[in-house]
Amino acid sequence: MKSNFIDREKVEKKYVYRFIKRIIDVLGSSIGLIVLSPIFLVVAILMKKEEPNGPIFFSQTRVGKNESKFKMFKFRSMCVDAEEKLAELLKHNEVEGAMFKMKDDPRITKVGKFIRKTSIDELPQLWNVLKGDMSLVGPRPPLLREVAEYTEYDKQRLLVKPGCTGLWQVSGRNEVGFDEMVELDIEYIQNGSIWNDVKIMFKTILVMIKPNGAY
Repeated sequence: MKSNFIDREKVEKKYVYRFIKRIIDVLGSSIGLIVLSPIFLVVAILMKKEEPNGPIFFSQTRVGKNESKFKMFKFRSMCVDAEEKLAELLKHNEVEGAMFKMKDDPRITKVGKFIRKTSIDELPQLWNVLKGDMSLVGPRPPLLREVAEYTEYDKQRLLVKPGCTGLWQVSGRNEVGFDEMVELDIEYIQNGSIWNDVKIMFKTILVMIKPNGAY
């Protein structure tokens, strides 16, 4: 059951919330990049050991606030020719709607499987947060091909900056279907507050310690 459309004017008028949120994003991402640098180094060494010729980071065009496009960074968790192999795997998609997920995706490397399970692969997105493309908390940033399938209702999740984590990530992740993800994002946007962001960030830490349905 879909909820009503978001009151866009009400969302845009949350000036104080957006201002404080940006301050938290800058401070949080800056501190995070410094404190987590040892993890970046360990992951890089393990990745080079498994695939010496493969890049450490993976960048991909994603869709942000108001359908703006940006390059999102992640630790590479798949083989170097993963994008070329995607077309033949689309028929095995295990998530309904405009999103591709496959539990036993053969493109994922051994190191990639671990960093995905623990969400470590998402850490380089702290750079996107520092740049202002993303926020620490917000809807998952979709791919161009996913947005191409969005209805006007689905596009409401693009009214705010995408986040490194959000309600979807702490609510079962891949156990949650696309329509449910959209509803969670709309709920987040409608009830946006610093307190809600803080709660989601704490839940994210727990998910990283004890992974949920991530793959």
